[in-house]
Amino acid sequence: MSIDYTASAALVEKGDPDRFLATMAAAPELRGGLFAMAAYNLELARAPWASKEPMIAEMRLQWWRDLVEELGQGSVPRSHEITESLAHLVTHHGISPTLLDEMAEARRWDAYSEPFEDQDDFDGYMDHTSGHLLWAACQTLGAQPADERSVRDYAYGVGVANWLAAVADLVERGKIPLLDGRPEGVQTLAQDALKRLKSAKPPRKLAPALRWGWQAEPLLNLAIKSPGRVGDGAHYLPELSRKLRLMRLSMLGRY
Repeated sequence: MSIDYTASAALVEKGDPDRFLATMAAAPELRGGLFAMAAYNLELARAPWASKEPMIAEMRLQWWRDLVEELGQGSVPRSHEITESLAHLVTHHGISPTLLDEMAEARRWDAYSEPFEDQDDFDGYMDHTSGHLLWAACQTLGAQPADERSVRDYAYGVGVANWLAAVADLVERGKIPLLDGRPEGVQTLAQDALKRLKSAKPPRKLAPALRWGWQAEPLLNLAIKSPGRVGDGAHYLPELSRKLRLMRLSMLGRY
């Protein structure tokens, strides 16, 4: 069955341009499932920010949780431009509706101003957002159960790198994104994430999905070297170096 992923790709191109670039570096026949997962992740990430009222954010997230439940029951998905491709992820690629639901449930943290309770709470958020996203994306490429731990370790590093890049914006929005916002706390978090990232060895066949984290290693190194940039909103890589890094990794078939 042929599925049109154009709508998903268009959403990602507009709302998540870095992930769009990384996905376009994949072979055309591999892009569909990646775009579908990226689009779903984007919709979940945006939902809590659509309103300052937590209840409205909860309702938006619940809409997606209800849709995923319908998919799991084999029901015809409700109308949305990406639901057909999302349904294909479940029926064709074997993506677990439970995993998709947990991705939505994790985003409830974004709707409120309470900090993470402890390191386990923070790590759980990372695993149910970045970890679930990358594992599901890798499943569309044929990942096997034995690959999951390594993919999730890599995804943790990616998630923390992206999180540190978003810290200044989160603080401006009234969130408390870090357990320890001191420079030494930022460095410790980045060091731990970098260790997990570099120790992970997922198979190279999963590179088209794992390249979503193409900026993670230099971003984590930057946080270790200059932790003050995280809070100042200057924690990012120059555009040219970002694109050159993606081009090099793509040409080498690496991540």
